[in-house]
Amino acid sequence: MADFPPTRASLLLRLRDPRDEAAWTQFVDLYAPLVYGYARKQGLQDADAADLSQDVLSAVAGAVGRLEYDPRRGAFRNWLFTVVRRKLSNWRAAQGNRIRGSGDSATHELLEEHPAPERLEAEWEAEWERRLVAWACEQVRRELTAVTWQAFWRTAVDGQPGKQVAADLGLTVAAVYHARSRVLAKLKELVQSVQEP
Repeated sequence: MADFPPTRASLLLRLRDPRDEAAWTQFVDLYAPLVYGYARKQGLQDADAADLSQDVLSAVAGAVGRLEYDPRRGAFRNWLFTVVRRKLSNWRAAQGNRIRGSGDSATHELLEEHPAPERLEAEWEAEWERRLVAWACEQVRRELTAVTWQAFWRTAVDGQPGKQVAADLGLTVAAVYHARSRVLAKLKELVQSVQEP
């Protein structure tokens, strides 16, 4: 998937108003599953990952009023990733899971389970991309008929031939590709609506 531009500054500005429920809902819908998914991939169990997600969202809520967002200095999600890593590190320290260099094979195995920072950043970015696409699909799917969604999904995601999908859904091949094009345009528009232009 292509690189995604940073989070829209307008959303971050709107978050400064704790009464802007729409902004907070959009923010939580986008970022809570990202944080949770990342925590799960780092070995946390469901409840621990959920707690970590809440800690991160609380930290964002506390800091957003002071946050001077400048996209030239880096993407918001990079700052968020720093918060997540710090909270995860604190959680591990509280659990007594500090990695100690002893030279034994068990320590080596434990180190292998915790990737280098570059890999962590790549995993974070990949998780962001997956989560953003999943979120956009959830939003767009609600607006469409089941047939339109199936025409899109089966051709664009599953890679099925348009002729086969048209026959299965009782549509013309042109209608299948028109549906696919409309849905892709809606997805692109929605993704762009939550990011910098």
